[in-house]
Amino acid sequence: MTSVGPIPGGFLEDAEEEAGQHLTTLDGWRQFLTEAPSAPRLRSEGEFAALPVAEQELDDEARLDHHARLLVVATSTVRHTVTSGRRLVLLNRHAVSARRGLIVSGPAGTGKTIAITQLGRSHELLDRARQPHATGRIPVLYVTVPPAATARMIAAEFARFLGIPVRRPWNITDIIEAVVGICTDARTGLVLVDELHNISLTTRHGSEVADTLKYFSERIPATFVYAGINIERTTLLSGTRGAQIAGRFTLIPTHPFPYGPEWKSLVATLESTLMLRRQIPGTLTGLDRYLHERTGGMIGALSHQIRGAAIDAILSGNEQITRESLAAVPLDYTAEKTAAASQ
Repeated sequence: MTSVGPIPGGFLEDAEEEAGQHLTTLDGWRQFLTEAPSAPRLRSEGEFAALPVAEQELDDEARLDHHARLLVVATSTVRHTVTSGRRLVLLNRHAVSARRGLIVSGPAGTGKTIAITQLGRSHELLDRARQPHATGRIPVLYVTVPPAATARMIAAEFARFLGIPVRRPWNITDIIEAVVGICTDARTGLVLVDELHNISLTTRHGSEVADTLKYFSERIPATFVYAGINIERTTLLSGTRGAQIAGRFTLIPTHPFPYGPEWKSLVATLESTLMLRRQIPGTLTGLDRYLHERTGGMIGALSHQIRGAAIDAILSGNEQITRESLAAVPLDYTAEKTAAASQ
């Protein structure tokens, strides 16, 4: 069976967080890099019954919070992205221009954001290990492309991550110069740009955004990594501008997992994280084919279904996940449509 395991400290919050905790800010990124809270102790039913009511509520709340967190699993896609990204960082280390980049592309829910953020996490932790006493370094910058973005908007996203206050009189050149200056001084070596599918080269604004990203990649001595939905099917890799991207960027496709050893290992890994008092070990691995049919092999839908069923099990007091309780968790439209088509 393919070895798939959780990444230590690799948790992303599913719930909406405070603005300062988002990955698109430096404080939020650094929060993401910190170790995840340890799993609560799973008490036996006798131990739980002996607790005062107030402590029982706290115990349940700790376990609810545990299951509300999205466990990042070291899938083959994550490992391939991290390996490819680290290779490019090394190859680009002495490049003066025409640095190579990476595009992670695939359907929604196939783990693109997880893959590139784990690459960023790996790069920054390695940088910290190599420069333990250095201060003021910002090894990784993470931004998302807003819908209907303009060139100024994407430049402002770079500035927002770095904490640069963008003043109203500033034009785009002022913003770019401030961003490039800080990234150069802070030794930024990896730039992650998510939601790339929000750019369309068929519009003037989209073309200007692509040009701005290209200009940033020429001015900032870093490896650029893009992620988006089915990028190879968009206009981003066609035409003159698209040809420049296609000629410099390696594409890593993401896809639904087929039913096989890696899928079974994914289910087993997620089952091992459950904190339910009546859960019978092996229940979920025995349902791995059903889970594949229900989720269409989408890792995002799988995680949502199992964690949702675990939360329901605590709230209802059943303390176990069954096929029926899994079926009761509504999934996203794509997963539900895929499951219906397979029946």
